[in-house]
Amino acid sequence: MSNNNERDKMTNTKEWLVIEKTNYGENNCSFTVAKNHSELEQAMTYKVYLEKLNDRKNRTYFLASDVDTVMNTVVSAHNKSVANGTYYEKENKKVESEETDEIRF
Repeated sequence: MSNNNERDKMTNTKEWLVIEKTNYGENNCSFTVAKNHSELEQAMTYKVYLEKLNDRKNRTYFLASDVDTVMNTVVSAHNKSVANGTYYEKENKKVESEETDEIRF
């Protein structure tokens, strides 16, 4: 029974990976997990620090996670930006005012 509970906890844990990509030529790259963290903000901070310290042109960093974690984060950020109006400002979308017949760009 305890093995099932531990396995359930492991499958519910979301991890963000900071991946280091080193390009050795046209079709020759290596990928290494530089850091993992359960919080997106901490993983992003670590990635930014690595990028600032990076002195190699053939090395880059990016974040990765499982599809559910990434999609939930993207959808949540999108919904928040639509709710507070910043999505329309950034995307320069047409917005119709609910109170008047005014259309803003």
